[in-house]
Amino acid sequence: MQTILAPMEGVIDAEMRALLTSLGGFDRCVTEFVRVTEQRLPAKVFLRYAPELEQGGVTPSGVPVYLQLLGGNPRAMAFNAQRVAKLEPAGIDLNFGCPSKTVNRSDGGSILLREPQRVFDIVKAVRDAVDPSIPVTAKIRLGFSNADHLLEIAHNIAVAGANELCIHARTREDRYKPPAYWHLVKPVQRTHCLPITINGEIWSVEDALQARAVSGCTGVMLGRGVLRFPQLAAQLRAYDLGQGFEEFDWFGLQSRITDYLNSTQKRHKYFVGGRAKQWLGFLLRRYPQAGELFHRIKRLRFADEVLAEFDAFAAESKTTGYATVKTGPEPHAMELVKP
Repeated sequence: MQTILAPMEGVIDAEMRALLTSLGGFDRCVTEFVRVTEQRLPAKVFLRYAPELEQGGVTPSGVPVYLQLLGGNPRAMAFNAQRVAKLEPAGIDLNFGCPSKTVNRSDGGSILLREPQRVFDIVKAVRDAVDPSIPVTAKIRLGFSNADHLLEIAHNIAVAGANELCIHARTREDRYKPPAYWHLVKPVQRTHCLPITINGEIWSVEDALQARAVSGCTGVMLGRGVLRFPQLAAQLRAYDLGQGFEEFDWFGLQSRITDYLNSTQKRHKYFVGGRAKQWLGFLLRRYPQAGELFHRIKRLRFADEVLAEFDAFAAESKTTGYATVKTGPEPHAMELVKP
């Protein structure tokens, strides 16, 4: 029962992968996508997206990192995959799921789901271009505007030689609106021996169990849910193993977020502030303290100002005992479904 960290564009960079995988529970993570056109990309581009390639292709805690490619030209995808392969990645992932209009207009992501044959051509070209020892995986949605071609697309990916498939259980037109239609994945799981991972609207262990039960998949991919609750993968792993689980108090969580923000200070001058506000925006749905901290930094722009406020809030929390208040109500709670 594997758990994969989703390749959320503009969020899951190398530093974030290092932090989230250090908390336990993840078996794999995937980089943000590398956009492939006709150009033969140099190694430095792939290393920028996946600096882990210089450390054996794993995060500091030893979790394998697959490098993700996005593009619509089979030949270009193949020769860039060959260049990636020379860097000895843990695997190569192909993006057929990105719903961005900009990406779709550039012949990439979920727009390709309207052409099942081209999906086959891309997967086969990449699979044939790299050594069989390097896994090639694909991530799709149910379809572009409906799920009418889902079985055909999954079949094409399987016969093209992919090692695994992840299905985000929404169409491109659904984007990220709830619900996710996990039940539509079950016919695919029943039809193919290809390992299939379910993704979409998994915010809690209860959701993960429900997604598994409804879709028939054993693997899950966690995205926004792990931004709201960074220990979600670890909690799910503990449940699967029948082990106890101890959640961080707020101070323990905030200290790890502060370490992450400190590690990103070499980015542009507004990066720390933007990323802090983005992450607190997810956390406040579970942790009341995140809401208070968000309001304290929402008008701050520079890294030193934001980090100083983080430190001040941590010191105040220690003094008042506010850090021991763990969580607010969980909006996706449901009855546990045994796998």
